[in-house]
Amino acid sequence: MLVTSTGQPEDDGDGADIPTAPEADGRRIERSLEIAPADAGRRLDQALAQLLPDFSRGRIQAWIDAGMVELDGRPTKRRARLTGGERVEIRAWVPTLEAHAPEPMDLNILYEDAHLLVIDKPAGLVVHPAAGNWSGTLLNGLLSYDPALAGLPRCGIVHRLDKDTSGLLVVARTPAAHKSLVEQLRTRSVTREYRALVVGKVTAGGRVDAPVGRHPVRRTAMAVTAAGKPALTDYRVLARFPGHTLLALRLHTGRTHQIRVHMAHIGHPLVGDALYGGTRTAGAGLPPATAAAVRAFSRQALHAIALGLRHPETDAPMRWEAPMAPDFAALLARLESMREP
Repeated sequence: MLVTSTGQPEDDGDGADIPTAPEADGRRIERSLEIAPADAGRRLDQALAQLLPDFSRGRIQAWIDAGMVELDGRPTKRRARLTGGERVEIRAWVPTLEAHAPEPMDLNILYEDAHLLVIDKPAGLVVHPAAGNWSGTLLNGLLSYDPALAGLPRCGIVHRLDKDTSGLLVVARTPAAHKSLVEQLRTRSVTREYRALVVGKVTAGGRVDAPVGRHPVRRTAMAVTAAGKPALTDYRVLARFPGHTLLALRLHTGRTHQIRVHMAHIGHPLVGDALYGGTRTAGAGLPPATAAAVRAFSRQALHAIALGLRHPETDAPMRWEAPMAPDFAALLARLESMREP
């Protein structure tokens, strides 16, 4: 049971950016807990996730790993088995996002309520600040649209799209919504559907079940590698053109560059994807003018067209679709007259 509670209201999150020193930017969180006899035999992180519903299990695990959680006065491990009656002391930090400035931005919001925002992101927009892109990101625009998002991890952003991928992503507006969406993503109950134009003729739909991790040589790229994390992508054929195929894809996991890596792995890289080989043979088999247009496509031909989830407050199933991005739609319109049976 929860015995005492001090400190300010907290954020929920995955713990990836939790500072480990008081000098770090963040809010101090202090908790004093007593483990109930009914929790005997459970792992510490499991019990704390239930005792502290405002925080995700990932954030709690990060606190334990950073030595911010003591069990009967000593640092412990997330897998520590409980016997009941132990005393847990938490002295942790939750990061703030004050370093990121709000920036007015035209956001294409397909849906919003007090709990969620669903954004149709244009190609070329970075989702979260990072090296080389500290401003002009979706996060900066979200801070301007709703300053209260500064109180959530990553301003409520729970999943990302690559800079040059267009389409749908969801943003949480409350700690409870954030925790719900993170859990839905973890359990793979969020549906994410994409459209991709790939090089080559794909004969039939299928599934790619291959782990994705950092490329062993090219550190800016990902690759199918035995050391990677499990990754699962389903795909089906929507249309075939000379030397190219339009695919519908569904993600079951959310690894970095997953669709791009998986399609390249089976020999069908995305048109416009220079990182994974999609520019080397793009345009082959097409008339010269159309081939030139395909080769000139300046980004990976990938669009997040549909998103489905359960509403974090009502648990009602919800689904949204975004129209194809204008540049992608124009490219497909040019190919349409060459559609093959």
